Amino acid sequence: MRFDATALLDLAYGAAFLGSGGGGDPYYGRLLCEAELARDKSIELIQLGELPDGALVAPCGWIGAPTVSVEKLPSGRETVAGLRRLEEVMGRRIDAVLPVEIGGGNGLAPLAAAMQLGVPVVDADGMGRAFPESQMAIFNIRGLSACPSVLTDANGTVTVIENSDNLAHERIARGVSVAMGGIAHMVEYPLSGREARAHAIGGSISTAVAIGRAVREARAAGEDPFEALFAALRATGIYRYAGSLFDGKITDLERETRAGFSIGRLTIDGLHGEGEMELLFQNENLLARRAGTICAMVPDIITVMDRETADTITTERLKYGQRVKIVGASAPNILRERRALDFVGPEAFGFDDPYRPIEALNGWDRH
Repeated sequence: MRFDATALLDLAYGAAFLGSGGGGDPYYGRLLCEAELARDKSIELIQLGELPDGALVAPCGWIGAPTVSVEKLPSGRETVAGLRRLEEVMGRRIDAVLPVEIGGGNGLAPLAAAMQLGVPVVDADGMGRAFPESQMAIFNIRGLSACPSVLTDANGTVTVIENSDNLAHERIARGVSVAMGGIAHMVEYPLSGREARAHAIGGSISTAVAIGRAVREARAAGEDPFEALFAALRATGIYRYAGSLFDGKITDLERETRAGFSIGRLTIDGLHGEGEMELLFQNENLLARRAGTICAMVPDIITVMDRETADTITTERLKYGQRVKIVGASAPNILRERRALDFVGPEAFGFDDPYRPIEALNGWDRH
């Protein structure tokens, strides 16, 4: 795949949607990538099957509250600094990078650094969407260690964490990110090529690009971008069900930055007398109730979109009065397995209701 500015735009669109409201706005990451392309650098995208057993693969992404990222811009040096420090710790060079999560700005996080270092980007990620906590990566669910991990910030601070307990690692890393100003870059779950092939969610980047391309082309043709989005998601075979959950206007928003997260609640009133929808989020949208009844829940994707442009509105960009559509999509099957739900299902976020698939809650599986 040739990555030019248009492909980056498509990737940014697709990653923003797959973020389920989180992962941060892809705008800054796209600008950093465009700057590298303007310096005649290029992105080499490889498939999981191309990784040798002994390759060192480094998943990358940002940790912290997306609300902070709106005002605290990155220096652009954080990712390379973290990867170089990991090489010192591991005593060898990194062979490839991948986004720890495809969602939001994290879907683009390793690309600019890969161009600077001259290493390929693997067409895969560790979540198939975005989640707010490190231990929610598929690599932890499959029993791999998050450490050594490296956190870096815009001021040049570098912190290495070594801990055999991935939940403890998340708590320590979260605290460090707060001390770094509320957001930091993190390289974690260093993988061998064999581990990446066995456990990473393959095709994430090309899937996000395909989603963005479908919507861009639909807009250019004067077609419905939402229908194009749903068709593109279903065509991936990874996100098999997709559709609209609600159409309305934001009439109430509670949002606070707490303990390194953006946490809140959103109320949307229907435009045509459909009642209201309540949406709960912790960086990412977690659970939606329509007229008091749950209609979508983690790990399925719940995304707030501008009802006219079909642009994703991440949780830090939500505002009173926005006219929106709430769109849902089924999560990759790997996230719906019993063991995975222990880490990324509704009970992992403190909800009492057990997980029910979005297609069953909305009758999409009957068509």
